[in-house]
Amino acid sequence: MKKSFGARTLIFPTPTWVVGTYDKNGKPNVMTIAWGGICCSKPPCIAISLRKATYTYGNIIERKAFTVNVPSEKYVKEADYFGIVSGHDTDKFSKSKLTPIKGEFVDAPYVKEFPMNLECRVIQTVEIGLHTQFIGEIIDVKADESVLGKNGLPDIEKVKPFLYCPEVRNYQKIGEYLEEAFSIGRKL
Repeated sequence: MKKSFGARTLIFPTPTWVVGTYDKNGKPNVMTIAWGGICCSKPPCIAISLRKATYTYGNIIERKAFTVNVPSEKYVKEADYFGIVSGHDTDKFSKSKLTPIKGEFVDAPYVKEFPMNLECRVIQTVEIGLHTQFIGEIIDVKADESVLGKNGLPDIEKVKPFLYCPEVRNYQKIGEYLEEAFSIGRKL
């Protein structure tokens, strides 16, 4: 028998992503989010959802751009910090000793130390209750060469991203390889 939990944000997994923006004065800022995912393959797009009350929300409205930065496990403390303090009051890069790098293609900074970074241009905004969803066209994906696999693409086991567990409120490591996608199902 299954237990009903009602309408809640209880779903696994959600990403731990760090969104990079500039404010109206050009100060770099970062914010950790979990409400996000790929939403289109052509053009390649990503969706992130933020509350209007956040400093990052205003920055995205102002600049029409953001980065999505994928922290590795060794940056769990910094990623958590980026989600619990406001960039309005704090210089998060200075406090964390991480490095903002000016995006090559969009008006937003990315985090040098994180192994993967996506530069995104806002193409649509959708109001959804408490949150606003920003749909960003992925203009460029950057990955440290040290996290590339044999096929030349980022290897999840080298990137070492981690997940956020909503409602439970903790972070989890990514598990081990299971099976090849678009292949194992053919055995049915």
